[in-house]
Amino acid sequence: MSDPAVVLDDLREESEELDLLVRELSEEQWGAPTPAPGWTIAHQIAHLAWTDRAALLAATDPEAFAVETEKALAAPDRFVDEGAEEGAKLPPAELLASWRVGRERLQEALRAVPPGARFPWYGPPMSAPAMATARLMETWAHAQDVADALGAVRAPTARLRHVAWIGVRARDYAYLVRGIPAPTEPFRVELTAPDGEMWAYGPEGAAQTITGPALDFCLLVTQRVHRDDTALVAHGPDAERWLGIAQAFAGPAGAGRAPEGA
Repeated sequence: MSDPAVVLDDLREESEELDLLVRELSEEQWGAPTPAPGWTIAHQIAHLAWTDRAALLAATDPEAFAVETEKALAAPDRFVDEGAEEGAKLPPAELLASWRVGRERLQEALRAVPPGARFPWYGPPMSAPAMATARLMETWAHAQDVADALGAVRAPTARLRHVAWIGVRARDYAYLVRGIPAPTEPFRVELTAPDGEMWAYGPEGAAQTITGPALDFCLLVTQRVHRDDTALVAHGPDAERWLGIAQAFAGPAGAGRAPEGA
């Protein structure tokens, strides 16, 4: 994902798809609960708007972002929820406008970042392409929550390749945030894309492998589905264990989702 223009274009398309889901909602629908405990549709959009603002600050004013990082470290279990709660209190039209403006400002800032430059983030420092990929991953994941709340079915697209890529890259981070030693050997991950193409990551001949639908993998690494409710197949105990803790997002270990019917 070295070309920032490609992933930024895809991020814009992913955001527009979510925008279509929410732009005509009534005020009552904005207050509908989503699968994330305590979060309404308004919370989901507010969180995206809040994170876009944080990313813009990181890309344009690292010193100011360092101050925000200190606040996050002081309340690691609350700062995400508090940011979403604050935005969710806004009138829906104001919240939607804020999200639209913020995501376009971030687009402009990331397109202006010099090649190879990195800036701070809550996890490792980010390049512009990496930040755009992370924003796309999170936009896609929260859009899934909104779609679930509305009973809408989204067609998977080739943009999932960005989510899959960051999910694979974040393998060791899932172990790190849980205080578990990461496997020393790489895995082979082979995913079937929505159009039937094969997306492969890791060395051929790896002792441990994961295969299955790209959509299931992306839902799992964003913790939008339980491991048992996927068609993913793991060969090897370490590969299976990873699928039980995988997370593509920065921050504390996520609780994940309960299996269907639980």
